[in-house]
Parts: sequence; structure tokens; C-alpha cells
Amino acid sequence: MTGMGVVIFGRNEAERLERCLRSVDLQTTEAVYVDSGSSDGSVTLVRAMGVEVLELDPTRPFTAGRACNEGWQHLAERAPDLEYVQLLAADCQLADGWLEQGISELQRRPDVAAVCGRLREKSRDASVYKRLADMEWDVAVGEDVDFAGLAMLRLSALRQVGGFDPTLIAGEEPELCLRLRRQGWKTLRVASEMAQHDMRMSHWQQWWRRAVRTGYGYAEGAWRYGRAPERLWVHESLSTGFWGLVLPVLAWAAAWPTRGLSLLSLLGYPALMLRLVPRQRRRGYSYADSLLYALSCVLAKFPQLVGQMRFLHGLVRRRPSRLIKYK
Repeated sequence: MTGMGVVIFGRNEAERLERCLRSVDLQTTEAVYVDSGSSDGSVTLVRAMGVEVLELDPTRPFTAGRACNEGWQHLAERAPDLEYVQLLAADCQLADGWLEQGISELQRRPDVAAVCGRLREKSRDASVYKRLADMEWDVAVGEDVDFAGLAMLRLSALRQVGGFDPTLIAGEEPELCLRLRRQGWKTLRVASEMAQHDMRMSHWQQWWRRAVRTGYGYAEGAWRYGRAPERLWVHESLSTGFWGLVLPVLAWAAAWPTRGLSLLSLLGYPALMLRLVPRQRRRGYSYADSLLYALSCVLAKFPQLVGQMRFLHGLVRRRPSRLIKYK
């Protein structure tokens, strides 16, 4: 596909990687697979399919932003006429026709730097984690939105802002979108299906670690851009601090002098859930799915708080955390 390249990035995703590669027309599309230290045969599999492999230097910390940067920069050197690049995680499969639509949107809108579509969770009813993921991917369409992991980007815009921040271990996409918008670019989400995701999550500890990573990203984003006009993730960070720490500490600390009346404030958690359920219902989800999503949002405040504390601990010690993995 003229002027178009695909950067596939992953680590130990051999189970899903072949399906991912087969969703791309490798005969007509420039593609490179960027590997972050896999030990499961991913590199061998990709090379057997005739796709170029870029193995990251293991002496430097692995991050998704670093993998994407090295991927698009490599493609740009290999194909000087490259105009657009599709980012594709190895645990995803592109939807038929998405690449053509993404190019069409970017050609139609020269002010748009990045375009993404609907990401769906494969076999969403196979587990509660997959159902939660599918609802998480279902976000509003329109302009000035953030993408998460997958998107098609205009190469000139990426070059203008220097690509992703390779030091971020979470939240690298919204941070990139913020810098793009500061340069006058638009970011766009359309309703069309972009890809299917296949989450490898089977127990609550993985869910917990993923939420820890989210909280870490919230804290770092608020630290870097909280005083800027965008106030990136300030609301999310304050909400996590209140529900994850302030409310339970005050409720229990005041339990003795108030003869237990302060514990009634803990009813704020079910009240918060009841506020979230109608929102999901309006989006067309069943009551069971809406309740599950609301429960997850409320419970996630506690691991997100752990992530925030982890960021602050690293900030004080001047030793940022390494990649938080949940798979």
C-alpha cells in the first residue's frame, strides 16, 4: 500500500502474533515487527512469515512508546515515501478495510494527525475481564480524543513532535495526543471497527496490576501537565486519592469518636456505583454488564492508588519505576 507502513510491537505474544500478521496484507504493505525481549519464539515466527524484525536493545528499558518510535523511524528510513503509519499491538487483529479507511480519513482531513476506530474485545463473553475490556474500548467518537495503543498516524506530525516519550511506562498515547494538539493538530476517532483485541487475562491479580499501571500513568500525567491548561489526568488522580485513601481513612479514623456514624460515609462507594450504572445503560449495555463495569471502576480506585504511590515513591527517590506488566 503506497505511502503506508505498519509497526507491529509486542513481547511474548507468539500465540496471537500469527493472527495479527495475517490481518495485514504483507504483500502490499511495508511492515516491521518490533520485539521487546521475547523468549517464546515470537521472533522466529515473524521471520518465518517473511516480516522484518527489529529487536530492541535490552540494555535500555522496554516501553511501548520506545518500540513504536524505533518502529516508525526504521520504516521511514526504509521507505522514504512513507506518509502514514499504523500502530498495531501484537495481541490485536486489524479489521478488514481499516487501513484503506484510515488513509482516506487522513487524506480527507489534512489537519488530522491521528485517526482511530472502534476496538473490540475478541470473544467478549469468555470472561468478566474480556467483557470489561470491550466496554472500556467503547468510547465516544469525534475530534480531540485520545487513542489507546492502536491508531493510524501522519508521519509528518509524528516527526514534528518527536514521536512518543520513550520514558513513559503508561499513558504514552494521551501524552502524545496532548503534544500533537498543542501544535495545532486534530486527533480523530470514527465509529468504524478498527481491530479486535485479545486480552490475555485470567485472574484478578492481572486485573489489579493493570489498574496499578493505570494509576501510575494518571499520577505521572498529572505531575507533568497538571498545571498546564489541559490539566491532564488531574481529575482522575484526585478522584483516586479521595476514594482510594481519604474517604476510607477518615471514615475509620473517626469511627470511635462518632460511635461508628462516620462509617456511614462508606456508603459513598455503592452510591458512586449507582451513578455509573445509568451511564452504561444509556450506552446500550445490559444491567448486568453496567453493574460489572461500575463495580470495576470503583474497586480500581485502590490499585490505582497503589500506582500513584509507586510513582511518588520513585519521584522522591529519583528512580522511576520500570515497566508494570500484567500478562
